[in-house]
Amino acid sequence: MNNINLFYVPMNKLKTTTVGVYIHRELNKEDVSKNAILPHILKQGSKLCKTPEAVSKYLENLYGAVLKAGVVKFGDDQVLRFEAETISDKYAPNKEPLTYDLVKFILSVIFEPMTENGGFIKSVVDIEKNNLKTRILSEMNDKRTYAMHRCIEEMCKGEPYALSANGTIDEVDKLNEKNLYEYYKEAIVSSVIDIYVCGDADADKLQALIDETVANIEFKEAKITKTNLHISDAEPKNVTEKMDVTQGKLAIGFRTGILPSDKDYFALMVFNSLFGAGAHSKLFNNVREKLSLAYYASSAIVKAKGVMVVNAGIEFENYQKAYDETLVQLEEIKKGNISELEYQSSIQSIINSLTAYSDLPEQLHNFMASERVYGTNYDIDYVKNEILKVTTDDISRVAQGITLDTVYFLKGKEE
Repeated sequence: MNNINLFYVPMNKLKTTTVGVYIHRELNKEDVSKNAILPHILKQGSKLCKTPEAVSKYLENLYGAVLKAGVVKFGDDQVLRFEAETISDKYAPNKEPLTYDLVKFILSVIFEPMTENGGFIKSVVDIEKNNLKTRILSEMNDKRTYAMHRCIEEMCKGEPYALSANGTIDEVDKLNEKNLYEYYKEAIVSSVIDIYVCGDADADKLQALIDETVANIEFKEAKITKTNLHISDAEPKNVTEKMDVTQGKLAIGFRTGILPSDKDYFALMVFNSLFGAGAHSKLFNNVREKLSLAYYASSAIVKAKGVMVVNAGIEFENYQKAYDETLVQLEEIKKGNISELEYQSSIQSIINSLTAYSDLPEQLHNFMASERVYGTNYDIDYVKNEILKVTTDDISRVAQGITLDTVYFLKGKEE
């Protein structure tokens, strides 16, 4: 028994094959920084390619393949993610088994890391600790992203989802080559590991390669973390922070009460498109364009949590007007004031995005991985068909169930 699942998606019209590996871990404070740093340590060298230089040479021999590593949150599931791409075997000048060799390399990266003295290589760990601290600080420097994170942090306080995917600098400082390696050994045998291959490949040979690689590893029973819906009976929270900024950042969190597995989720997708997800939306055309109350104004669904967040960049003095107008546009949808152009544009925007996945394998396996986490396992065509069934009445109905949760405002120190 092992915890590895291979998902092969034939995409024969593409000239490349993309491999994505998703290692699922529970999001918790103790391990979040460990999970965030591990992919970056592992990609630096393995039994197959012992140094970063050897890694670069191996990938170059696969016609310039590039390995990317990082971490992402899907609800309360923190995912260690590896992605790589090479040209499809049928286009290999010398008929090389490029996809096989790429998967072999990634498996070595994950299961055969370089070690010394019973731990990871200290110099590598030290470098990646500094890199992780830089990523954490960059989140704070990007005030648009920071405001959204702070809104979610306040909104979901006490829930795993409130944690940053990268953790904190204090947690990073506690990491070393020994405790990280001990954590890795436990994590790698107790995680669900999904491997997506999108393109042109021999799935049977890849499965045999996977089985051979992990034949001597004793895996423990594992499952993907289930995310709980965000529910709150408290009065809406108002949080204001002051920083040395020249532009205000307004983030408004709402509860939708709808999970991806609910029948109303597709109507919620269309609602979000109509409300704030594009140049056709009410927030863009009213808050930003018509009233000039924001430099940008958009909405996004936090799929696994039943949460929606509006994000706007505003002048400090426009806070109340921008806030009020955001709620006015929500009320307009609740009342059913949706034009045919708004409705059709919202539907088509989603359909176009889904259609693009057929040419974007990285986005496709990201979609498939998220569906695994949400427990829905819908395919693209099914989602398209359900979106096309959504009516304006459905949009208004789900809008009526959306309630205000948290208002976060970042303003200047002198205001």
